[in-house]
Formats: sequence, C-alpha cells, structure tokens
Amino acid sequence: MSLSLLLLVIGGTLAMTLFGILGGLAFSGIDRVLAARMQSRIGPPLRQPFLDMLKLMLKQNIVPANAIPWLFNGAPLIALASAITILLYIPMSSLQWFPLLGLHGDLILIMYLLILPALAMVVGGLSSGSPYATIGAQREMVTMIAYELPFAVTVITFAWKLVQADVAHPFSLATLAATPIWTLVGPVGGVGLLLLLVAMLLVAPGELGRIPFDAPEAETEIAGGLLVEYSGRNLALFYLSLAVKTIVVTALIVALFFPWNLSDWFGAGHPLLAGAADAVFFLLKLELVMFVAITLVRISVARFRINQIVDIYWKNVGAISLLGLILVMADAYIL
Repeated sequence: MSLSLLLLVIGGTLAMTLFGILGGLAFSGIDRVLAARMQSRIGPPLRQPFLDMLKLMLKQNIVPANAIPWLFNGAPLIALASAITILLYIPMSSLQWFPLLGLHGDLILIMYLLILPALAMVVGGLSSGSPYATIGAQREMVTMIAYELPFAVTVITFAWKLVQADVAHPFSLATLAATPIWTLVGPVGGVGLLLLLVAMLLVAPGELGRIPFDAPEAETEIAGGLLVEYSGRNLALFYLSLAVKTIVVTALIVALFFPWNLSDWFGAGHPLLAGAADAVFFLLKLELVMFVAITLVRISVARFRINQIVDIYWKNVGAISLLGLILVMADAYIL
C-alpha cells in the first residue's frame, strides 16, 4: 500500500469516526426534539446528548466487585470500534474514496458486523455479575435472533434480483448504489420492494434497542438491563456506539432503497461540488428514514414484552418480508 493511500485511509477513518460520533449525537438530539414537539412537550435542547456525554466522561468509572474487569471494561470499546468499522463500508457520496472499505466487503459482511455492537453489550452485561444485566443479555440475544429473519430475507431478495438481472457482484453495496433496485422491477416487484422497505424500517428500532423494542433495557422492569452496572466513561462509550450504530442502520436502509444522488446535475467537471451535494442529500435522506423508523414509531407504540417482540419479528415482519420476496420473484416472470 502506497503512503498516500495509507494516509487517505487513516484520515478518512478519523473523519468517518468524527462524523459517526458527532452525527449520531446530533441526530439523537433532533430525534428527542421532534418527539417532544409531537407530544406537546418542550423537550431538551439539541445539544443535550453532547452535554450528557460530557457529563458521563467526567464521572468516575465504577467496576462492580463481582464483575470480570477486562471484559467489563473492554466491551464498550469493542462496541464503539465495531460500529465505526461498519460505517466505513456504507456509501455516502459520489466521491471515489467513499466508502473507504467499499472494495473489501459486502452485505453479508455488514450483517455479521452489525451483530458485534449488540454482542459486546451482551458480553458486558453478563460480565457485570448483575442479575438484571443477565436478564437484559438474554432478552438482547433473543431479540437479535428475531430481527435477523426479515433482515436476511431483504438481503437475499436484493441479491437474487441482481443475479436475475445479470448484474455482477450482487452483494456489493457499490453495485446497489450504481444500480437502484427500483429500476429492475415492474409494478408487482415495486409493491414487493415497498413491503421490504416497511420490514427494514421495523427492523431498525429492534437493531438499535429503541422503543417499542427496548425490552433488553426496560428501565421500569429490569432497571436498565444490560447497562445497569455501567457508569462514567464506559457508559458514555456504549451510548456513543449506539449513536454511531443509529447512523449505520439508517444509512444502510438509505443505501439499499434510496441510492440516488444529485451528482449527475453537476457534470463531470465539478467532482468536489457533486460530492458535497450528495453528502448533504444523503443527510436529508438519513433524517427522513430516522424520523419514520425511530421517532414516529417510538412515540406511537408502547414497549412490547419480549415474547411479543419475537412474535412480531418472526410472524408479522417476517411474513411481510417473505411476501415482498415472493412478489419480487413473481415480477420477474410476469410478461
């Protein structure tokens, strides 16, 4: 690897880390403000998530006496590092160096990487020695198994359609960005894609542990669950990993279903201007998906019990995604 390429990767990684952390906290603030306005509350200021992180960073880091220290302290770091790593695979602009690791991974890899932040929280909760955290860890693992079905069906549908259309590298996000899936289907397939979009919008709050799929945390039932024993910097790192993962999950939905850019309007003579326009357009799409998938859902529905979460993802959302797959496959054989 040349020195210039190495410096580009290092600089790009630092930039994406900064974007993931600051952007995740900013979108969290926007989410809280919108939710408050929709519930006729004043709500916190936009800067509140940043103030919360600063306060936690300044507080003492307490490790329980019956915890496994190296696991307890290492889990938040793994959660944040894995969430930032996924961000390096998501296309966000038409500039040729975005995404940084776009040539070294695909949707299958991203599916595996998305498990790591949640798995780190499970390990951290179990290592704390708290019975509340143990219950939360069990719920988190059950929830992970539940929402993987509609997620996997969506990935399979996209790959099958690209293979059927004779498109190379069907699991690549770069391929999906260059070949919007909507252009490959007819009316029946379009309905199927809409169903898959609904399924993914419902998967997002489960992936992020947001209401109504926050049974692993459930303050009123298990006192915070996975994070009940965490404080100070460790708790801040977990919150930062969730903020970055929010960007990752919503960006993945944007990349799959809304890959269009504004760069074609600027022509080939203005690559930086085109890239900047695409980045701004990407942020707008990100906020729209975040509002529909997270804000709107959590102010509309109360928390589900863990058995209800499994039923919803395996029966309802799973059925919606499977029906979407069937319609997309049927569309290929309709003349």
